[in-house]
Amino acid sequence: MKKIKLVICFFVILFIALSGFNPSDMPVNNEVIHLGSKREIFVDHYLIDKLEGIHITMHSPHDEGIVMHFDKPWEGKFCAYVTIIKDTELYRAYYRGGDLTCYAESKDGINWVKPNLRLFEVNGSFKNNVILATGSATHNFTPFLDTSPDARSDQKYKALGGIFETGLIPFISPDGIHWEKLEDEGVIKKGAFTWGFDSQNCAFWSESEQLYICYFRITTEKGFRSVSRTTSSDFINWTESVEMTYGNTPTEHIYIQQTSPYFRAQHIYVAIGARFMRGRQVLTNQQAIKLNVDSTHFKDISDAFFMTTRGGNVYDRTFMESFIRPGIGLSNWVSRTNYPALNVVQTGPAEMSIYVVQDYAQPAEHLRRYSLRLDGFTSISAPFKGGEAITKPFIFSGKELEINYSTSVAGEIRIEIQDENGKPIPGYTMEESQILIGNEIKRIVAWNGKENVKELASRPVRLHIYMKDADLYSIRFK
Repeated sequence: MKKIKLVICFFVILFIALSGFNPSDMPVNNEVIHLGSKREIFVDHYLIDKLEGIHITMHSPHDEGIVMHFDKPWEGKFCAYVTIIKDTELYRAYYRGGDLTCYAESKDGINWVKPNLRLFEVNGSFKNNVILATGSATHNFTPFLDTSPDARSDQKYKALGGIFETGLIPFISPDGIHWEKLEDEGVIKKGAFTWGFDSQNCAFWSESEQLYICYFRITTEKGFRSVSRTTSSDFINWTESVEMTYGNTPTEHIYIQQTSPYFRAQHIYVAIGARFMRGRQVLTNQQAIKLNVDSTHFKDISDAFFMTTRGGNVYDRTFMESFIRPGIGLSNWVSRTNYPALNVVQTGPAEMSIYVVQDYAQPAEHLRRYSLRLDGFTSISAPFKGGEAITKPFIFSGKELEINYSTSVAGEIRIEIQDENGKPIPGYTMEESQILIGNEIKRIVAWNGKENVKELASRPVRLHIYMKDADLYSIRFK
């Protein structure tokens, strides 16, 4: 029996080491969460202990229209795998155009230009926006801005790209435009199987885990497209991959997963990907001919979904519903359209944007922008009759409680701070709470006019939240 226990312990420790998962990040029963000053968005039940009369709601992004046409001769009608990066005041877009990797940029994330880079000759001319013209990495070249404190200035940007035969090859760049290989061979090769790497494979520096993380395409033993995760301390040597799980949810083809840290809560990785409904056909042959859809690309359909992870090999799929449904018109119901770009970026004081490739395999293929309020993927939401939420016990640092919220004119939010056993703390009770009415990205909560809660820092507390016709998007102690 002792030998069996030792073997089990060995494999548990091995799993934790390989996945980069930190068990202390996940609360068990009434274990106290170390919240610190991190912003919490309500995308899962991580912080929630009880909900009564209210629920977690996923919000639909607002369609802001076309921002880029894929209309250059070298791009073709199979542009895909878009990555959006916001680097201080400049937005950069990378995407596959035919057998090339192309580049565009914007000053506001809304109006985009394709600069004449003159780096590669294409169709007899250097007048183009191509940044990578040869090699297998052009199929799915996926860059990121390296925010590691040890990142060298000549390696400010990094990328991975490659196919099953080559594995994922690492690239570096000082400016996001001029790229070179960091290694000639693929550094991630194992664990991909049949459709391995045939998608965007998303890497980034994790501030919370202090490692490079890569989520990449695999095929499961049952033939479904799915995701594995691997980690690295130097971007060259990677751990054995661990297959991601999705909880007790139906199995779907995850064509792209687009996992990246949410820029306002870096410890939460948001995945706005595309699920692929293989063989689920909407268009007839005649309709496809009329739309001029490629003959091999109208017998499947796909849309955008939303899930999250906090590290380790578990995705949280609280919502199985579509995050962005296909639009009106048959052009939106063809294979491999409605594929979101990698990364969510801020495009206004209260706005963030998501980009989606639409009309794939058609002459009208384009990139579309969708918007949400900051932190507005989801919220805890209350109807007119009201409801309550109680958090798990946590320890915070800081002196103020900041919330992102909205109410109707008849609605309200009130917040009580309790001790870890659920007893209201004098001075911070529901009766002493300020009645919060309005619609603000940043509002400091007060009790009897007092905003400073520093005396409660470093001790376990809970929040008891009353809501009526209201949404609470995020909280943060600061």
